[in-house]
Amino acid sequence: MAYEFKLPDLGEGLTEGEIVKWLVKVGDFLEEGQTFVQVETDKAVIEIPSPKKGMVLQILAKVGEAVQVGQVIVVIGEPGEKIEPAAEAKGVEKPASVGVVGELEEAAEEVEERVPERPPEPQPAKVEVLATPAVRKFARELKVELSGLKGSGPRGRITKEDVQKTAEGQEEAPAVEVKAARKYDMYGFIERVPLRGMRKTIAKAMAKSKSTAAHVTTIDEADITNLVTLREKEKDRAAKRGIHLTYMPFLIKAAVAALEEHPFLNASLEDETGEIILKKYFNIGVAVDTKDGLMVPVVKNAKEKSILALADELLKLSEKARERTIDLADLKGGTFTITNYGAVGGIYGSPIINYPEVAILGVGKILEKPVVIDGTIEIRKVLPLSLSFDHRVIDGAEAARFMNTVIDHLEDPDLILLEG
Repeated sequence: MAYEFKLPDLGEGLTEGEIVKWLVKVGDFLEEGQTFVQVETDKAVIEIPSPKKGMVLQILAKVGEAVQVGQVIVVIGEPGEKIEPAAEAKGVEKPASVGVVGELEEAAEEVEERVPERPPEPQPAKVEVLATPAVRKFARELKVELSGLKGSGPRGRITKEDVQKTAEGQEEAPAVEVKAARKYDMYGFIERVPLRGMRKTIAKAMAKSKSTAAHVTTIDEADITNLVTLREKEKDRAAKRGIHLTYMPFLIKAAVAALEEHPFLNASLEDETGEIILKKYFNIGVAVDTKDGLMVPVVKNAKEKSILALADELLKLSEKARERTIDLADLKGGTFTITNYGAVGGIYGSPIINYPEVAILGVGKILEKPVVIDGTIEIRKVLPLSLSFDHRVIDGAEAARFMNTVIDHLEDPDLILLEG
């Protein structure tokens, strides 16, 4: 018997996915465990393996189509195996008649036709209409023409409800109807871009965060002149080991040190129980700019990793994110997030919290600024910082103390090296 493969739940809270690419076509033979389709869900493209061996008999979802969890997307079976009609596959009883009359619901006399006394005049070919005798009688009473009417029942069968809606002038447009969309407005030409895939996921996540958390942003600056000197000195040594040393590993270490001292920023708020969940581990999400939108890979157990280990892991995660080959597990489990908009020239921002986390640190571009040190003015390397936090969990004073700890570690990188 043919096997109907339904889209499985590939992530926490997943309800749908979008078909990105079919790796097989009808007639291809699948081995058990062979990847046969790529589905975009959450923020990753997942390759789905076949649970059994067999021939691809039918593909039921197109590339770009959004499919629901539990929806059949492909049918696998033996070569030449007959595929059951969709209605039978869903448990719908097969009707006794499948001609133009459709399933019989009333007495046989309703389908009897009188023999004409003379040969009928030639008639134009009629479109096949699926409707029961009862529906046909109902249509005659309401003077509704069935030909051309699209049915909502199994295999397009016309129901009494379809007839009633037509009689009232309230019939719905056929599913195949394409609604014309203007390519211009009153000011000029426009382009319409569907909100789907990863951009749709980002939109939902951002809207949920803004409508749930009480966002507040505080800003400050760190004099990282000493850190810049240290990084310049060590980057060549790191390069010899195949590691590109950026400032992000130092930022992660500074953030972890601050989270240890101020645990309420390494937390989440459980609305159902009214409890603040303090995390005793430090999984730091790092926002990555990709051509498809922002992704946030998570560095697990960041406290236990050295600067060079963090740099190496960040490079690999970022590459996988940009290539859309990252595993869903690498996008989950974060306790705190860092976003570096300074990489594209930004200075200050008001980043949106990566819900259900309660805080996010935004990092701007490094600036050369005059700074007063011991009564004299010096040109120093200054890093702009923005911290958005959930005011339901964290007060402004605690957020400021957290920022002070981060700044202390960035301005004195020896503290980072001691803890790393």
